Amino acid sequence: MDYGRPELADRLAAEYVAGTLRGPARRRFESLLPAHPLLREATLAWQRRLMPLTAPIAPQQPSGEVWRRISERIGGGSEAKADGGAWTRLSFWRGLTAFASVAAIGLAVLLANPSAVPPPIVVVLAPTGTAPGTAPPASLVASISGDGSTLVTRPIVPVSIQPGRALELWAVPTAGAPRSLGLLPGGSGTVALRAKVLAGADTLAVTLEPAGGSPTGQPTGPIVYAGKFSL
Repeated sequence: MDYGRPELADRLAAEYVAGTLRGPARRRFESLLPAHPLLREATLAWQRRLMPLTAPIAPQQPSGEVWRRISERIGGGSEAKADGGAWTRLSFWRGLTAFASVAAIGLAVLLANPSAVPPPIVVVLAPTGTAPGTAPPASLVASISGDGSTLVTRPIVPVSIQPGRALELWAVPTAGAPRSLGLLPGGSGTVALRAKVLAGADTLAVTLEPAGGSPTGQPTGPIVYAGKFSL
């Protein structure tokens, strides 16, 4: 995913600030914030737009008729009084507003202190030249997020792959078998790193595999890109 595209950054930031970006996608977005100024700027912009909605509003005393209509709509007459329906719901929304305010403050702290998360590790994967015609004379660039949860790759120039073939990314440890990190369509990809998948590894390598990836779980094709790194 190209986080350098303004329209994508704006959409993700809007979903993040509004709270509709959830689960692993939300955690991945937070891990990318320190390393992507465009994402931080878009998130701050949406925060400025939505923060006024959490500002306190001067209390107004509604008329008895207004309270009667509210009670009829959300609980109904004596039943609402019996179970505290209207007031229970009102307490819920007040609590939700307070939670939104706390979340906004936490977001401001995160954006104001990007250095709290270690900077990303950039790895240049150079073409190996071991498979003529399968890789262009340019490199791939990989960025490992500071918390080690996400890896993003981009080609310097577009990569052309033969039909029925795919590029697969591997973490190569100093001892032991390579570990697959996933496929890279056109050399680009965003990989959610499993726990300790990079432990003991000092090399990223890309091999040319059948469509769908290696059928054995280990590299079967030639290495077309490789680069050293250190965590």
